[in-house]
Amino acid sequence: MTAFTTVPPRANGVLETSLYVESAARSAEFYRRVFGFEPLEPDEPLNDQTRLCPMRAGDRSVLLLFKKGATADTDTRGAIHIAFGIARSDLAAWERWLNEQGISIELRKTWKYGGEALYFRDPDGHLLEVVTPGVWSIY
Repeated sequence: MTAFTTVPPRANGVLETSLYVESAARSAEFYRRVFGFEPLEPDEPLNDQTRLCPMRAGDRSVLLLFKKGATADTDTRGAIHIAFGIARSDLAAWERWLNEQGISIELRKTWKYGGEALYFRDPDGHLLEVVTPGVWSIY
């Protein structure tokens, strides 16, 4: 008789998040300029034909920038959403920074647990959010 486990093994969180973009080079420049993210493979050439650009997005997170249509069986249509956690004390600095970068803030929101967020778009129209703790019961 085989015993089955009822609890899954532990996962350490989301390692990679993918965005599908028209140009990995253009998007890499945006995420470098706005967030300070750097390519994980800096010696790889970036241009409009680049299929994938992995970027360091925090201590242990990777933002994958995929050229739309360049990878079989992994693609998306339309804009999606990604939220980046920030310190509460950095919210005003983020608002100033986005303004200095010429990036329009579409929405300011205060969440149920007191988290505050700013929403804006990347060059491909993906909805980005910087949000302070208090958006979820776990953050």
